[in-house]
Amino acid sequence: MNSVDFTFSDLIAGYVTAYDSDTDSFSLKTSDDRAYTIGLTDNTFAEVIRNLGEGFNNATDQMRGMLVPGRFVFAYGVFYPDGPNGTVLFDAKHLVFAGRTENAYVFEQPAWWIRQIEQLGRFYVESEFGDGEIDYRDYRTQLTITGQKQKSGRQETDTMSRLVYGFASAFLLTGNDRFLEAAEKGVEYLRAHLRFVDAGEDIVYWYHAVDLQDDGTEQKVFASEFGDDYDALPCYEQIYALAGPVQTYRITGDPDIYDDARRTINLFNRFYKDHGPNGGYYSHIDPVTLDPHAECLGHNRARKNWNSVGDHAPAYLINLWLATGEQPFADFLEYTFDTICERFPDYDNSAFVQEKFHDDWSKDQTWGWQQNRAVVGHNLKIAWNLMRMQSLKRKDTYVALAETIAQTIPDHGCDRQRGGWYDVVERVLDPGQRFHRFAWHDRKAWWQQEQGILAYLILHGVLKTDDYLRFAREGAAFYNAFFLDVESGGVYFNVLANGEPYALGTERGKGSHSMAGYHSFELAYLASVYTNLLIRQEPMDFYFRPRPGGFKDGILRVQPDILPEGAVRITDVWIDGHEYDDFDAEALTVTLPEGHGAIKVRVRLTPTAVRFSADVLDVSGTTARIALNGTLTPHDLKYLDEAFQTATAEGARALTFDGRELSSICSEGLRYLVFRKQKAGPDFKIRIENVQPAVADAIRGAAFDQEITIA
Repeated sequence: MNSVDFTFSDLIAGYVTAYDSDTDSFSLKTSDDRAYTIGLTDNTFAEVIRNLGEGFNNATDQMRGMLVPGRFVFAYGVFYPDGPNGTVLFDAKHLVFAGRTENAYVFEQPAWWIRQIEQLGRFYVESEFGDGEIDYRDYRTQLTITGQKQKSGRQETDTMSRLVYGFASAFLLTGNDRFLEAAEKGVEYLRAHLRFVDAGEDIVYWYHAVDLQDDGTEQKVFASEFGDDYDALPCYEQIYALAGPVQTYRITGDPDIYDDARRTINLFNRFYKDHGPNGGYYSHIDPVTLDPHAECLGHNRARKNWNSVGDHAPAYLINLWLATGEQPFADFLEYTFDTICERFPDYDNSAFVQEKFHDDWSKDQTWGWQQNRAVVGHNLKIAWNLMRMQSLKRKDTYVALAETIAQTIPDHGCDRQRGGWYDVVERVLDPGQRFHRFAWHDRKAWWQQEQGILAYLILHGVLKTDDYLRFAREGAAFYNAFFLDVESGGVYFNVLANGEPYALGTERGKGSHSMAGYHSFELAYLASVYTNLLIRQEPMDFYFRPRPGGFKDGILRVQPDILPEGAVRITDVWIDGHEYDDFDAEALTVTLPEGHGAIKVRVRLTPTAVRFSADVLDVSGTTARIALNGTLTPHDLKYLDEAFQTATAEGARALTFDGRELSSICSEGLRYLVFRKQKAGPDFKIRIENVQPAVADAIRGAAFDQEITIA
């Protein structure tokens, strides 16, 4: 019989329940409420999650004091199977905290993801082009783990387009002109070298790749040479060829990009779409006849799959609608999401959606490597994009499927012991099994973490369900703690189940057929949007460089993603650094100056909801009255501090808070008030009236009711 009678290292993630100084150990519960006792040693060291471009964020000297109830922490250490009565002991060697205080998560800081996308942009610009001129003849698909180019002269369309997407997204958040230069030059190169225009058919399709020869000539690679799609034109390659150009179009309004997108959509609707009663889109077509039923397609003949239906929306179609507001693109989105809701659920048989199909939508469970297996990230991607679509066209079916996935997948595709999302698993449990078997391994890929983080961020942002925020935070903590290559830059393709980087074979590099500057940039861009605008209610700035005469009717649409109607409004616009007032705040549009030349537009979007406010009502004598509203979190201390500074500057020596609209207060907020009272002197008084029970309990629970009078 197999038994665990040896030592081994592993990771535990969860929430602290108590610290015992007598035994120098702490108790922890995992995401699924399993309890551990974790010992500390003389050599245990600790840190706080650090971002790309940051140094080691040491917390070793403070770690025992930081082990307070409710705090999320990763503990990497050693299991010893020699405890009392056959128990297994665990000693932590390395702790990683999600923030400096018990309720703080560093990746919820307003600028966290913006700093991350800036670092990603710099890494890929330097890796591909150095610090000189940006020339895409120097671009290579294959990059080593440190960002060095490999010898192959191959340039793949999709990886280049996805990198262009990354540069464009980085410009949208930072306004760094070098990123936009890299995006625009990438679009020009794609159009000149990797695009096939069939003017007679009014279609565009895209080459798989181009090989740069040693003598400077080019060898076009038309049909795919990737193993799953060999000698075919896979739909997803045509889809992702548009990802970078369309994201760039949102910034510039370049009409040539719009025309390429229109013609590529013509290709989809004329040759990939099933115009018969079954509907949907075929996954592959023959490169010569453009026929999805051609015998030479082999196992890809007359097939439909997740990529051919679901990838349109996130790759380019949502962004094309955001840039234009045109109804045909909204209709296309609705068609794809209706198809997903109708065809993909299979919950009578599996906890996962069905992803591959025959012509008539019967299940294809014998195809290639997939067989009857689930890609965890595809399920999460469906939930994420359904919630985006819900804000464009509300349908009960969209929310129902998104929530079914959100509530089902954590128990089937998430690592509730260590954190993070798994890769490919068997869709069905055999008799007696509790855990879905892994197709190959229990490693975790960077792109699947993105899908999980974005899915739960937008689910919480729209539906306000607390569990969804918890899953978003757990996923973002794992990603930021273990996927960021803080030494060399960029992110790792895969990590082991315990978070250690996996650096072998094709999964070793930072650029390959499967990896480019896409998912990591997309995560940084949209995590910033969802966290700031939907969850933390923080304003954000976005940058545009509209071409003269580019956008139709001179209207620049600046909505950063499909957000719930009325969630944000424009509060400020600057053109070339000067304030500009010709905008529609609610419609999220800017009317560009007539006959404008090369201009740079900066737009500030502000959430309409208020998470927390502290308003000084009056200062009478030496007493200031301050109204508190909403939920006070660690991120809101700046607003409380502003009110405190305003009141004391007017001579206040006592604060009376009206707490009738304050629903909760964090420990950091209480400590702030007590600290300020201490610094102001013994005669300074703090009083809170009309207090909610939860707030009163928090004050008493922290033993601060002697310092903060509850009226």
